[in-house]
Parts: sequence; structure tokens; C-alpha cells
Amino acid sequence: MIIRTNTVARMIKVSVTYPSGEGTTFDHDYYSTTHVPLAASAWSPVKTEIDKGIDGPNVAAVHFYFDTLEAFHAGLGSPKTADVMADVVNYTNIAPVMQVSEIVG
Repeated sequence: MIIRTNTVARMIKVSVTYPSGEGTTFDHDYYSTTHVPLAASAWSPVKTEIDKGIDGPNVAAVHFYFDTLEAFHAGLGSPKTADVMADVVNYTNIAPVMQVSEIVG
């Protein structure tokens, strides 16, 4: 009997969401023109997508795609990560929520 396993590496998607709520603020222009490019230059994702929430639990989200989990971790190890984190106060008072996923389909 031959058993075949799927050894294809799957891409990693890192989503950072910003939940809406009473008294929250978010500067979408700053986020898309300054903050996300700063993060992308620090972490070197394969692809980046920005969402502006119009209905639902989040006012915004960004999705970074990486070839591997190791590539994502290497990006977080960048010296520029501190600058990315310090920049959050320039566009929102919302604590971001991160989800790391493996794309399976």
C-alpha cells in the first residue's frame, strides 16, 4: 500500500484587525499611506491587502502574506518592528488583534 501525503507548503496569512467600539478612532488615510507601508518595508511580505470596514465588527484590517511561517517570524525580528509598533498611536486608539493563519484553500 502506498500512502501519499501532501507536502506542498502553504502560504501564511497574518491579519491584523481593529475592532470597532464606543469612542474608538481610526485614521484610514494615515494607515494606508504611512503605517502599512512602514510595516511592509519592515517585514517584507509577499503581498499586502488593506480592508476598510463598512459593516461588521472591525473598522479596518490588514492582511500580510508570507511564503512560510519562518519568513513571518524573520520579519518580526526586523529592527524596524519597534518603529511599526510605536507608530500605532499615530492613527488609532484601538488595540490591534492579530490572527496568524495557514491558507488551505
